[in-house]
Amino acid sequence: MAGAGRGRTQGASGFWCGQTEPDDHAIGRSRGGPTTKIHLACDGHGRPLSVVLTGGNVNDCTRFVQVMAGVQFERPGRGRPATRPDRVLADKGYSTKAIRTYLRKRHIRATIPERRDQRANRTRRGAKGGRPPAFDKTAYRRRNVVERCFQRLKQFRAIATRYDKTALSYQAMIDLATLTLWL
Repeated sequence: MAGAGRGRTQGASGFWCGQTEPDDHAIGRSRGGPTTKIHLACDGHGRPLSVVLTGGNVNDCTRFVQVMAGVQFERPGRGRPATRPDRVLADKGYSTKAIRTYLRKRHIRATIPERRDQRANRTRRGAKGGRPPAFDKTAYRRRNVVERCFQRLKQFRAIATRYDKTALSYQAMIDLATLTLWL
């Protein structure tokens, strides 16, 4: 006997939260083996504001806008959370013209050191190379706050060594760790 009935099938008992799992599970291949990269934005006190996971072979500057889109922090007084910080401190991996233009359009001051090859290309072109980007050495000294935030996150064993199979469960573990850093 054949038919199209309403048979019940036994499915997985997991809760679907509406997020989709990336195809690569945020695992990239490198010479050292499979790796995951955590892109992070934090405030001046080392508290994480936005976290994005990618494979370890993904360039930092490709996820900058995605990280900045997740930044929200409490503004003084009443109102919606602020999404535009006063200044962005980043390392040389984020030194691109597109990122500097993005920050300039949003009226955010950038303190990003210029890479050696960019400086050489600019000086090689002479007067057509333009002015060097503004760089404040005293403000850049505060960038170690981000590295210390990574160090505090990596104190959690499940984050330092990724044990989770899926990117969503690893992201959930990172979210739990960031919550404890905010307490």
